[in-house]
Amino acid sequence: MKKTLLVAGFAALMSTTAMAETVGVSMALFDDNFLTVLRNGIQSHADANGISVQIEDAQNDVAKQLDQINNFIASGVDAIVVNPVDTSATQAMTDAAAAAGVPLVYVNRQPINLDTLPDNQAFVASNEVDSGTLETIEVCRLLKEKGKDNANVYVMMGELSNQAAVQRTADIHDVMAAGKCAVTLNIIDEQTANWSRDQAQSLMTNWLSTNTAFDGVIANNDEMAIGAIQAMKAAGISMEDVVVGGVDATQDALAAMQAGDLDVTVFQNAAAQGSGSLDAAVKLAKGEAVDQKVWVPFELVTPANIGDYLSKN
Repeated sequence: MKKTLLVAGFAALMSTTAMAETVGVSMALFDDNFLTVLRNGIQSHADANGISVQIEDAQNDVAKQLDQINNFIASGVDAIVVNPVDTSATQAMTDAAAAAGVPLVYVNRQPINLDTLPDNQAFVASNEVDSGTLETIEVCRLLKEKGKDNANVYVMMGELSNQAAVQRTADIHDVMAAGKCAVTLNIIDEQTANWSRDQAQSLMTNWLSTNTAFDGVIANNDEMAIGAIQAMKAAGISMEDVVVGGVDATQDALAAMQAGDLDVTVFQNAAAQGSGSLDAAVKLAKGEAVDQKVWVPFELVTPANIGDYLSKN
């Protein structure tokens, strides 16, 4: 029976004693700060529990990722963990693993076929409905604290092929529509910067060239928030005059918050997602039942509680 596993059940899953011989892991992209923490979480948990993992970089290429999955199957791995390049292209991966009878666990990025996964497949992540919601409500609160009743903001989106980017952006609009924003929020423009710091810096520079007055930036992740901050500082804008939010609570983001540049981020427990996905894969390989949706909670991070997160991610 398909169920949703919440926090209490997650703790039990994390305590699993593992022992599949080999787990193949396909990561969307090695060159990404958050995904590096996720990958390291998988490797560290594997090392601590005697699990052999083969971790490969799909280099943001859907075809390459599917080839990796087929190669894992051909090599006889006991289970597969996938961090999808394109969350709308996961059906083919599910079908390949199911046809071979190899358990598969998606991690961090929600597959489009989540609700129709076969019994030997699962998903471990954080619920993106919470990420952008926590971020946006706090940005609104801070804008109100600055004396704003109406505020103009820019929105930076992640890769549009990624469910997290779509949902985090939808969260912003949902907060506004539900009356949960403490100010009247006006979105001047929203464009993708593909999770990238460099692309975000370029995008913010373009926005600044229009000389449009604005009060804040809501970014789908920390890397884009940092890129926006770099562009604003290069243009001589005081970070005290704007509110900037991101998601992930990476170490670079926390350093930016300590410097007074980043106002809001949301902790996504990459290490717990990584170890949880590996535990789920091992249990499935042993023929044990695993709940198909494992949610690791998001947590709001602000200058007031940053000390609780400096040693995480």
